[in-house]
Amino acid sequence: MAIRHDSGIVLRSYSFGEADKVVVLLSPLHGKLRTVAKGVRKTKSRFGARLESFMEVDVVLYEGRNLDLITQAELRSAFPFLRRDLDAVAAASTMAEVVDAVAQENEASIALFQLFRRGLSALDAGRTSPDVLTAFLLQLLAVQGLAPALTMCASCGRSDHLDRFSVSAGGIVCSECRPDGSVRLRPGLVGHLAHLARADLAELETADVELGRDARWVTLRFVEFHLERKLVSMAVFDG
Repeated sequence: MAIRHDSGIVLRSYSFGEADKVVVLLSPLHGKLRTVAKGVRKTKSRFGARLESFMEVDVVLYEGRNLDLITQAELRSAFPFLRRDLDAVAAASTMAEVVDAVAQENEASIALFQLFRRGLSALDAGRTSPDVLTAFLLQLLAVQGLAPALTMCASCGRSDHLDRFSVSAGGIVCSECRPDGSVRLRPGLVGHLAHLARADLAELETADVELGRDARWVTLRFVEFHLERKLVSMAVFDG
């Protein structure tokens, strides 16, 4: 057994026993960490409030057989402003859910960690348009090596007449290919998706509302296809 220092952003937590809590974090150097914080559900807990979702913390861990024990937690950033906006909280929850699904334990995840932090920072700065979440998800797919084709047909490779999207084919497809299940895209959406895939999250402004909603819908379907499950946190958007 050993004591070590680490840092990360809290993805989620849940009750464990009478007063403890399991805290799942994303660490840049160690990937997904499953830890336990003893007694944090008691009113006199020293650091329970620092282990809420989306908080960035430095932690001291006592390595256990199954779960590492958090013995100390110091707050780096609470991203306080995003918690005041329901749309921002919903977007952050979706970001955390997808990160939780793709992150691996005991595997460095520097690019994923940095992207997650940029996403939370953008929401904290008040950028809550659908484009922020969509850009985050497209860039996360790229980090994971799953980026959809957005500038040429995923089936034949042509770069013109791109007006449909197919999750099974791998992204944008042309009007001649049109695989089963492909959906027609409104004018301008192909270019908008390509723009979001490389956009700076900190500088995204509210674009055309309909384009933003359609881009988010298409991207979420693509993410869910690769995760092979529905995103629970998306109920607030789809409802």
